[in-house]
Amino acid sequence: MTRQRELGRGERVLPGLWRLRLPLPWPGVPHCNAWAIRAGSGFVLVDCGMHEPGSLAQLDRALDQVGLQLQDARLLVCTHAHADHWGQAASVVDRAGCELWLHPNHRHAFAALQDPGAALARRLEVGRQSGVSDTALAAYAQRARDVPSGVARAIEPDRALVASIEIETDLGVWSVIETPGHAPSHVCLYEPEHRVLISGDHVLGRISLYYDYGYTPDPVGEFLDSLHRVDALDARLALSGHGKPFVDVHGHIEANRRLVAERLEATVAALHGEPRTAVEIVPGVYGQPLDVQNAGWFLAETLCYLRHLERLGRVRSEPGAGAERWAATSP
Repeated sequence: MTRQRELGRGERVLPGLWRLRLPLPWPGVPHCNAWAIRAGSGFVLVDCGMHEPGSLAQLDRALDQVGLQLQDARLLVCTHAHADHWGQAASVVDRAGCELWLHPNHRHAFAALQDPGAALARRLEVGRQSGVSDTALAAYAQRARDVPSGVARAIEPDRALVASIEIETDLGVWSVIETPGHAPSHVCLYEPEHRVLISGDHVLGRISLYYDYGYTPDPVGEFLDSLHRVDALDARLALSGHGKPFVDVHGHIEANRRLVAERLEATVAALHGEPRTAVEIVPGVYGQPLDVQNAGWFLAETLCYLRHLERLGRVRSEPGAGAERWAATSP
């Protein structure tokens, strides 16, 4: 049964701040959130959704429901350079004539757009080194060539969105909190007077983990450090990249920490007996085997746990021909 696609929807969260719920084509992730914050005669747009046929009309629809128009956007700020948060940036900038602010560590997104063939070859090599069969890799390569990027086009930001930057709005001044882990380019925005956190995909209402693999040495360590940085803010309301706004921000941060700890221990526990490839380790971490739907997500996440555990001295990579194998170190 084909799932009916959602439509763009806008709703007020606070006076002068609106949630723009935008549809996505992904099973299990039916929408993402953008946020509009009043700023003088216009507004600041935080994130902008994925680019696909009709997607800009969905953003227009959501804005219209809260009495806003895209041409009045004074600034576009993107929490990170994943397609569902940054994909329409070029289209928004073209229409509104506004600036784009994005963290400068965005190579993880730009590389795939600038040389899709090289990006695919890199993913295939990671899979091969992880123990994925040649048959599965060939099938993946065939599917991947037909999947659109979700990005209108790559555009460089007008300003680097780093910790020294502030964003002025009618609701207050928002600070930039650099929060790598989920993506190297990830930031959160914090408004201290109302204690509101725009958390992007760093902290979600439904606890869910994802890391970009291969662009930084230790995404898991970065993510844990970023959790500590955000927890210290003592935010009372979080506006995340997916799902409804939520309170008990500290409780959600603690739940993320617990899940990371559980998966790290499950990764070590999966390394009993002989050294294993990442593909062989995955079922022990998630309680289910790799399949077409979960392979990209689970394999990248597991590799990030292995790299983090390697830095902690709890696992080691075994030398040898063929796929990389991992073993637990002696206590």
